[in-house]
Amino acid sequence: MNLFKNNIRQYGMIIALVFITGLFWVLTDGITFKPLNLTNLILQNGFILVLAVGMVLVIITGNIDLSVGSVVAFVGAIAGVLMINNNVPVWLAIILSILVGALIGVWQGFWIAYVGIPSFIVTLAGMLIFRGLTLYLLDGKSLAPFPDSFGQLSSGFLPNIGSGDFHILSMILSVILSLVLVYLEFNKRKTQLQNNFEVFPLWMTISKLALLVLVINWFTYQLALNKGIPIVLVIVFALIIIYTFIMNNTVMGRYIYATGGNKKAADLSGIKTKRVVFWVFVNNGIIAALAGLMFAARLNSATPAAGNMLELDAIASVFIGGASMAGGVGTVIGAIVGGLVMGVMNNGMSLIGVGIDWQQAIKGMVLLLAVGFDVYNKNRAGK
Repeated sequence: MNLFKNNIRQYGMIIALVFITGLFWVLTDGITFKPLNLTNLILQNGFILVLAVGMVLVIITGNIDLSVGSVVAFVGAIAGVLMINNNVPVWLAIILSILVGALIGVWQGFWIAYVGIPSFIVTLAGMLIFRGLTLYLLDGKSLAPFPDSFGQLSSGFLPNIGSGDFHILSMILSVILSLVLVYLEFNKRKTQLQNNFEVFPLWMTISKLALLVLVINWFTYQLALNKGIPIVLVIVFALIIIYTFIMNNTVMGRYIYATGGNKKAADLSGIKTKRVVFWVFVNNGIIAALAGLMFAARLNSATPAAGNMLELDAIASVFIGGASMAGGVGTVIGAIVGGLVMGVMNNGMSLIGVGIDWQQAIKGMVLLLAVGFDVYNKNRAGK
């Protein structure tokens, strides 16, 4: 019971995602779960999930980044100028664009970590600077089209085996993933029992795994009916694995949590918190650059309005997924769940004809309720 209470926010968001998905399934007469719509849901929200992965690390350290939307636009403009105007090879343009994102992270990380200017101010300035530079580079106009090979970044799919319409490779990968997850879960449970940690009852673990495997394979089956697994999903999945491992199994991950949990105590314990914050912002610049490339490939153009308000979607995803404003709390999986909540809501409300005005208002209420739930739980725990 204590184990469930300690993870109530995480499981609460998963339950909320299931409820919201089910609600829109009913309201749209099942259109939400159609193969084509599920594919579109991934393609439309992949870059938001990517941004959420980088943003959650920033927020865990107790900071925030308001500039990522403008960085998305700026990196897209850089890519457009390189590929369209100067015929730079796609692979080289991608590397240079990622490098620009890293340099942006170095710039902002320096002012925040070593000069001591609050991240809100630095990244607010960055939002204005990089939006202005985007307008300058593009001269207020859009650049299009990108090379066809670049478009595969956002609209491509894994190749199939065989000649049929059904995507066999997707199902093979889904089964392999299911087996790996089952092995990892039972191996983790075994390790926890050996170290006398509290674990869920065996029946609950088996039920959770059975449901997870069912959802993964059903979802993949739907994708297999329509071209298979998108490249965007592969990118998001790779980032989830990499950053979940970093946050849970490395010294850097522990330093990030310690820096956000209690910076003074972390300094006293020998953690170089300035360096931690600096590299978290460098990382976020790289992640924002990747999202910028994906967004530009999705639009097939570099446009001055690209990335507008994306920073708010990324921040909302992280907080809805269980991160704390105070820092020190949050997970990559939680941020992804929060991003999926936002994505399903956007998609579902569009399908049933809800106007953009009410969509914004409803998303704002969901964010407020999610953070309010977090504050309520902390107040209860403090009593």
